[in-house]
Amino acid sequence: MIANIPNIPPADGYAGDVPPELAWQWVQAGQAVLVDVRTDAERAWVGSVPGALPIAWKQWPAMEVNPDFDAQLQAAVPAGTKVVLLCRSGVRSIAAARRAAALGLQAYNILEGFEGSLDGSRQRGKLGGWRWRGLPWEQG
Repeated sequence: MIANIPNIPPADGYAGDVPPELAWQWVQAGQAVLVDVRTDAERAWVGSVPGALPIAWKQWPAMEVNPDFDAQLQAAVPAGTKVVLLCRSGVRSIAAARRAAALGLQAYNILEGFEGSLDGSRQRGKLGGWRWRGLPWEQG
C-alpha cells in the first residue's frame, strides 16, 4: 500500500498526470504497468527504464503513429491495472494516454517525461524528468 497518495485530478481524455516518483511507486507495488512510448532509437541512444514495456506511440524516422499501438498496449496491460506512460518530455505520452483511455484502460501521463523540459540553452536533462529525479534507468 502506498502512503500519502495525492488526489490526482482527471485530465482531458485520460485518468490524470502523475509525477515520476509516484508512477515508479505504483510500478514497484504492482499497481501499474510502465509503458515507454518513445521510439526504439530514443531508448537506445538516450536510455530506458528497466522493466518498462517499449511500445512506441510514433515510429522513427517518419514519426507516424504506430499502427500496432492499440494491439500492443492491450496485450501488455492486464484488465483492471493502471498504465503509466512515459515519453521524452511528457507530450507524446499525453496523446498515448488519451488513446489508452479510449481503449478502456486507466491511463496516466508521467509528468516531465524521461528527459524533462528544455532549459534556457535548449537542452534537456537539467529541468526535471525521470533521469534528473534519480529514478532507475540504464543506457546501452
